Amino acid sequence: MTQTVERSAIRPLVLLGEPVEGAEQAAVLFPFDGTTVARVWLAGEGQIELALRGAAAAEREVAALPPFRRAEILLAAADLVLAREDRLAEQMTRETGNAVWETKLEVQRTAEILRLSADEARRVSAAGEHVPIDAVPRGEGRIGFTRRFPVGTVLAITPYNAPLLLVAHKLGPALAAGCPCIVRPASKTPLSALSLGEIFLEAGAPPAAVTVIPCRTELAERMARDERVKMVSFTGSVPVGWHLRQVAATPRVTLELGGNGAVIVHEDANLDYVAERCAFGGFLRAGQACISVQRLFVHTAVYDALAEKLLAKIAALTTGNPLDESTLVGGLIDEGAAANAMSLIDEARAAGATVLCGGTREGTVVAPTLLADVPLDLRVCTDEAFAPIVVLQRYEDVDRAIEIANSSRFGLQAGLFTNDIRIIQRAFERLEVGALIVNDVNTFRVDQMPYGGVKQSGYGREGMRYAIREMTEERLLVIDPR
Repeated sequence: MTQTVERSAIRPLVLLGEPVEGAEQAAVLFPFDGTTVARVWLAGEGQIELALRGAAAAEREVAALPPFRRAEILLAAADLVLAREDRLAEQMTRETGNAVWETKLEVQRTAEILRLSADEARRVSAAGEHVPIDAVPRGEGRIGFTRRFPVGTVLAITPYNAPLLLVAHKLGPALAAGCPCIVRPASKTPLSALSLGEIFLEAGAPPAAVTVIPCRTELAERMARDERVKMVSFTGSVPVGWHLRQVAATPRVTLELGGNGAVIVHEDANLDYVAERCAFGGFLRAGQACISVQRLFVHTAVYDALAEKLLAKIAALTTGNPLDESTLVGGLIDEGAAANAMSLIDEARAAGATVLCGGTREGTVVAPTLLADVPLDLRVCTDEAFAPIVVLQRYEDVDRAIEIANSSRFGLQAGLFTNDIRIIQRAFERLEVGALIVNDVNTFRVDQMPYGGVKQSGYGREGMRYAIREMTEERLLVIDPR
């Protein structure tokens, strides 16, 4: 039987506006040393049914919230997030192992996402268009226009690497669109999502508008299969994402999946800037980002010079305890992830690759690693590493670099450093990606831009306006005023 509980060492579910016990408990571990950070309740079948029933019953109430009220809630939530920056950042570092400077930045971006969502909330009902019904004789005297309406309950499934920001990317647009949202956070990092759910309710969101329920994978799939879920918004691994799209009851499924980030550096690039940005883009969150720099294609004329500059930048990246303010690169999420990273490095080394730096680990902390002379068919070139590993490759013909970049089954974002407009145009037309970032790394993202990939990297787009478009449907009104 479901029971309401007081806040304690065991974090409750956020369900129908109340802290609620689940069916079983799970431990959240600090990846750096394996100590227990907290214990959380996991939802069972009973809580899943309550969440689905409550969200479905609240669809009309949430849709009826006027745009200004949705915006007020989102702005209040943004203020609460910023007021708790230190607490949220430390909690996030403890559950992810990300360096505390990164988690503080994530808290700030989360508030920014909510404010941008508030801006879009005020515009969502005006996002339609006039339709020229009288452009043909049968339409004479009639007028028509479209308007977007919320689809209903959104199921948001989020990953471990950015557990506050990526939840905000779903909760913010969902409320702005007028949709109740059920969040199933990653099992390793549920604390940030629970905190954000509590903040939304404190900011005035209707009780059933925001539900956060950590649960087992099979119960997350059970929700996706339920016809009361009108949209699934998934960020995570490739196989799980495409599987959910196959089994979901709704055809409205957006996927933000893996990447194998390629950056092309032409001979006219500013190498000091390139080195600085690639050191950032390759090792942010210890490489645990789907838009991390993984493959770095450098024109042969500047290859040696850039390698030297990049090695100097990497040497300055301090690793260690992510709670230490001086640590720039934290650890991976667990021992399994660290072991997988080392297997990629060892496989490359055995195939004749050169380890220019790194290639070692202490616990879950893998040293930032730069590889060269790597055969293109190795996993570190073809798969998503999700680790602090960058592969340096030289090219002479930019068209060949584009061809190799496209050989990946992923296509999220790519970076290109050049001022040659002809190369920029060719790359934009030919690179099979969701976005091309010129004179910066593929890791660049501002949260209002359309964000998503092609091929195995996903389907649909995020970013406030674009996520709201996915969470709403167009309806046409035709009026004969006679």
